[in-house]
Amino acid sequence: MQAKQSDLSQFALKDLPVTSYIDGAFIMETGTGWHPTYDPASGEVLTSIAIADEAIVDAAVDSSARALKVWRAMLPAERARALMRVAQLIRRDAEYLAKVESLDSGKPLREAKGDIETSARYFEYYAGVADKFEGTSIPLGPNFMSFTVREAVGVTAHIIPWNFPLVTTARGVAPALAAGCTAVVKPAEQTPLSALLLGPLMEEAGIPRGVYNVVTGPGSTTGSPLVSHSKVAHVTFTGSVSTGKRVMHSAADHVASVTLELGGKSPIVVLGDSDLDAAAEGVMKAIFMNAGQVCSCGSRLIVEKSIAPALLDKVIASAKAMKGGRGIDNPELGPLISDRQLATVASYVQKGRERGLEALCGGDFMNVPGLEGGYFYQPTLLMCPDASDPVVQEEIFGPVLAVQVAQDFDEVMALANGTDFGLVAGIYSKDASKGLRFARDVDAGQVFINQYFAGGVETPFGGTRNSGFGREKGLAALQNYSRLKTITSKI
Repeated sequence: MQAKQSDLSQFALKDLPVTSYIDGAFIMETGTGWHPTYDPASGEVLTSIAIADEAIVDAAVDSSARALKVWRAMLPAERARALMRVAQLIRRDAEYLAKVESLDSGKPLREAKGDIETSARYFEYYAGVADKFEGTSIPLGPNFMSFTVREAVGVTAHIIPWNFPLVTTARGVAPALAAGCTAVVKPAEQTPLSALLLGPLMEEAGIPRGVYNVVTGPGSTTGSPLVSHSKVAHVTFTGSVSTGKRVMHSAADHVASVTLELGGKSPIVVLGDSDLDAAAEGVMKAIFMNAGQVCSCGSRLIVEKSIAPALLDKVIASAKAMKGGRGIDNPELGPLISDRQLATVASYVQKGRERGLEALCGGDFMNVPGLEGGYFYQPTLLMCPDASDPVVQEEIFGPVLAVQVAQDFDEVMALANGTDFGLVAGIYSKDASKGLRFARDVDAGQVFINQYFAGGVETPFGGTRNSGFGREKGLAALQNYSRLKTITSKI
């Protein structure tokens, strides 16, 4: 059955972009057809987006290649001022962008507003770096002068996930532009709107045409020709392990560098000496933010046996009290992104229960009155005594928390390192030594102590093992978009 078209006037939305953005304008060409983008809360169609084909991707990359000469030649201070203006314009239009983001992705409006502010902060932060990206001198003795300079790698491709559309775009594009690169963005086909809306803001900020281009469509039609394009020097990808491997193979064919952020199965540890109220609050945030659709979410609770009943009582009570709703109405829990993702989450839970896993709460679809067509799932806790169970080992990407009980700190460490992922880890404990021992020994790219989702645009982020490699955010991200040149002269 064909999905109903949503009435955008009820949300005060109009003139949403529907085609790729190239050379400072939304193009007339529509490629191979149209792809609907949905309101996940109702299942209704928000709008339909043109699917860019290989010819459109070629045009976008060629545009960015031409613009590279102009952008790279600009004074770093001028690039910095332009990026700062982008930040200001994002903040100016924050209310509208947050509303679009909430409707397109389903996330609560307060989370969408936070994402828009973080997006502005990325451009602000890297604007401050653009004219301070320096090389070093190398002491070779009195008869030589040797030094290094940082150069932009060139045209960069950015494959954006659907869970954080604008903020992930900004996370990669801002440092790329600060380093002197240009960017071609391929947003997820489920959530393309905010990346497209950023295009005119770039133009208004004085960013030269072609420095920021957007091509829309699925990975097979639009993403594949982008990452395999011979003029793309670097690919930044956020998504699944299987797709990330294909991206890496494609980039290798023309020797492009890659940054891969491939998700995780991150542990949140609560030791017996913890502040249980703070820990319970941290666990709730770690797993139920954006309905669990966060690469770095704390999807495995590892709790010491001595305090497991008390902690679980608190978390279960809070989870049962959560109400679902349309993101723009600021519910406690929003919908999943699609009917496909809803089916995936439900399948993990159903199969786990068939294997004997106990559902401490949730474990079924969520009924939200008035939004019967929405993609809602109950906040769910599954007791997982077997560390090899798929619920423990695999990324579910939904509001499902795997609960593991440990006897002592040694077992905590074994369980924490017991998956193939290594993106994030968190621990709650009043013992500073144990917190730091955990941070030292856990195999993860980022560790939180007595908190979760801490840090900001300044703190490097990335994973190990199946969570990928390379670092985004902070000064470390600039390494993705620059190459080192050494110059040596005899005096």
